[in-house]
Amino acid sequence: MPTYILLSTLSPHGVGTLKSNPERLREVNSEIEQMGAKVISQWAVLGPYDFVNILEAPDERVIARVSMELGARGTAHFQTLTAIPVDEFLDILS
Repeated sequence: MPTYILLSTLSPHGVGTLKSNPERLREVNSEIEQMGAKVISQWAVLGPYDFVNILEAPDERVIARVSMELGARGTAHFQTLTAIPVDEFLDILS
């Protein structure tokens, strides 16, 4: 299944939500699964992004829906990247 990287930055509203309900993070992961994708790994990070999430989804349509649905909530801003395994990438170049 294709892999995607979802970078997220919390809005002020999202920071308040997470501070008052830290378990919301896991609830969102469950909602992502209901949309057809799966959270493989997740990190809280320092820097321009607050979270780095590795997701699997059957195709771009599903990950686009995840990104749009989450972004429409106004609690975070998202950047979604397609991840290509290095071996696959090298095969493409051959």
